[in-house]
Amino acid sequence: MDGVPCLRVSQCHAQQFRKCLQSKGALDLSLCLQNDSAGTVLLPILPSCLSQLDLQTLRTVAASDSTCEIVWSQYPPQSKKERGRTHGNKLEHILQELLESQGERWTEELRGDLPRSFQRHGDLVLLADSCLSLPTWKKMGQQLWSAVAKGLGAKRLAKMSRISSDGFRSPVVTMLLGEHSWVKHVDNRISYEFDVTKSMFSAGNITEKLRVAGFDCGGETVVDLYAGIGYFTLPYLVHAGASHVHACEWNPDAVEALQKNIVANGVSDSCTVHQGDNRLLQLCDIADRVNLGLIPSSEDGWPVACRLLKRTTGGILHIHQNVTSPLPNTAAIPAIDDVTHRVSGKTGDREVWQAWADDTANRISSLLKDITGPLWITKIQHIEHVKSYAPHVHHIVLDLECRPS
Repeated sequence: MDGVPCLRVSQCHAQQFRKCLQSKGALDLSLCLQNDSAGTVLLPILPSCLSQLDLQTLRTVAASDSTCEIVWSQYPPQSKKERGRTHGNKLEHILQELLESQGERWTEELRGDLPRSFQRHGDLVLLADSCLSLPTWKKMGQQLWSAVAKGLGAKRLAKMSRISSDGFRSPVVTMLLGEHSWVKHVDNRISYEFDVTKSMFSAGNITEKLRVAGFDCGGETVVDLYAGIGYFTLPYLVHAGASHVHACEWNPDAVEALQKNIVANGVSDSCTVHQGDNRLLQLCDIADRVNLGLIPSSEDGWPVACRLLKRTTGGILHIHQNVTSPLPNTAAIPAIDDVTHRVSGKTGDREVWQAWADDTANRISSLLKDITGPLWITKIQHIEHVKSYAPHVHHIVLDLECRPS
């Protein structure tokens, strides 16, 4: 049969299936996953592994009624390498023509100053501050940005230089081309609108957003202590079926975007926004689940989260943290997939994550006793590795079940 063998799966369970295929060595890492239709995506499979896949076993990875079938893509997904090369070659050709028309000479130094990565938000492309910084480019004036936009298939351009130290982690972004800076980004059928000059959008946490989207939160009250523009608030409401979400955020620019996104996704009746420092939040004894999605550490929110949990039934805390492995370890082992962990990494890294999780569970148990009086039992449900910032700095999420004894 012609084409590429792919596993068609529901979008909300794509990350779980992707990890499963990768752990079995069956995922074709040279090809990109591609959006299919009706809320499904295609995960490319290595042809040599096709006969070894057991769909019945794969279906146990997610909900039993989740889409999971083998199909053949007649139009093979473009490889990641080829996709980047296509944009790069077009941009290089356009900029070379622009320079030569102005009497400038094309050099390897100029080629090395081209953007190698960027964020795309609809028709706006956000460039890193490190690119297109040589003096030669400045001579081109506004023509440069028009040419870059054409080369990258964008209508608007902006550049991010750093993260502000204003306490809100606001981006420092300069608009280069375009009349306004509001953008729309769609992930997993959820629409996020925000102003790129005032709010950040973290594409790296897509795996965690997909995981949250796969939760069953029917009938639950959830508190999102660091809601931002709705990164996790919206998956809890749109896909996980939470009955109500209390979204806490102190950055007024993020709150403006959050309120817009709640309305745009049709969940305003199920969400209450609390603007201000969540440590001053007056709510208590209401939450079945608390999301603490702040890195490098959400520790300041732990006492708040403990007060929020329902006193009679308890609930689950999703605690985010950047965990650093102190010593190098080169003994890599395959990913594992069981009830407690679904993480991939080196043995030393995983041991450090487990040690942090154990210590956190003990500290949360102590906090709960101090706040409520009775003894609480904490149980590590799951440790999720979201992403890595450096060889030994990892964004980890701990799912911690907390129940009164």
